[in-house]
Amino acid sequence: MVDSPFQPSFQPLAGAAESTSIQAIIDELGMTPHPEGGYFIETDRDPRNVPNPFPTSNSNAANGGSSQDLTRSASTTIFYLLTPSSPQGHFHRNKARTMHTLHKGRGRYVIVHADEEGHAKPVRVETFVVGQNIDKGERLQWMVEGGKYKASYLLSDQEGEGEHISEEGLLISEVRFFLFYKSVTTGNFSPDFPLWLQTVVPGFDFADHDFMPRSRLAELVSEKQNKELEWLLLEQA
Repeated sequence: MVDSPFQPSFQPLAGAAESTSIQAIIDELGMTPHPEGGYFIETDRDPRNVPNPFPTSNSNAANGGSSQDLTRSASTTIFYLLTPSSPQGHFHRNKARTMHTLHKGRGRYVIVHADEEGHAKPVRVETFVVGQNIDKGERLQWMVEGGKYKASYLLSDQEGEGEHISEEGLLISEVRFFLFYKSVTTGNFSPDFPLWLQTVVPGFDFADHDFMPRSRLAELVSEKQNKELEWLLLEQA
């Protein structure tokens, strides 16, 4: 038994061929490698555009972000897959809220609440298991608010199976959206006092995405947590 829930239960098989069943999923869905780790495919991008709710977004065109920062697609949806050969999604954050839905598999999510940085260090670190065992507290659906760093990795299909991770991988879908309020009186958007609630769904753009640098993790968490979590960083971030 490990002392920390953040310790990996696997040895990444970098470059190893995927199993027949995993490769069938990748091929059938048309998935490609994701910069965060794992595989993904964008399944929907609303053709309608909405005003960009993130006016301070850095245009990250070099990494696939839009060079036009005035609008966002009204919504986007993706499939995301972790596999035994690519079993972890490295720490990253998005400016938009993201709703996640589990389709198959089992894994652990780690959330570093960097948006709560005004509080005393260390900031809050949250972790939970996603899976089918809802009677044991595993989640089928979860929300990650914008501004928080998240990472994920594969677990065994059943609790207590040691280093045997799921051979079927972890398949989820993600929907990006943003919540803000519109005043009936002034017509202005404000996060302070909602009189009329309106939900807007701006789509994903790499300009609203970044990876967590090693120095940033050390700034946010305790020394012990830093040692426990640093393996979830993307080395070149």
